[in-house]
Amino acid sequence: MVPAVLALAVVAAIKSFNLFPHTPTYPSGALVFLAPLVFVSAVFFAVGLPVFLRSLFAHRMRERSTVAESDWLRFERTLIRLSLVTPYLVLPAYLFEFPRFYFAGTTLMALYAVYYFYPSGRRVQFERRMFRVG
Repeated sequence: MVPAVLALAVVAAIKSFNLFPHTPTYPSGALVFLAPLVFVSAVFFAVGLPVFLRSLFAHRMRERSTVAESDWLRFERTLIRLSLVTPYLVLPAYLFEFPRFYFAGTTLMALYAVYYFYPSGRRVQFERRMFRVG
C-alpha cells in the first residue's frame, strides 16, 4: 500500500507544479475507452477476483476436515496481493483527470480493497475459523 500512496503523492506533486503536459479533456478518444476500462478493472480486482478466488479455495478444501496453515497463508497472500492492485488504478484516474463518476468509483474500490483485505487480528481469526485452519 505504501508504494501506491507514494506514487500518488509524486503524481500529485508533478501535477501541482505543472510538470506533466496537459492531458486531453473528456471525451477524447482514448479517455472514452480508458476511464471505463480502469473503473471495471478496479471493480474486478477489488470485488470480482477475490470472491472468485475465495470460492475456488473453499471448493478445493471442501473435503478436508482441516486446512493446512501453509495452504491458507498462501491463499491469503494471493488474495491480498491481487486486491491491492486496485490502489494503483487510482493513479491513471487522477493523472488523466477521469470524469467524476469513474474517478470516484475507482477511488471507492481502492478504499474498499484496502479496508476489507487489511489483515486485522479480528479478520484473521474469523477466516481461520471459517476455513478450519489447523
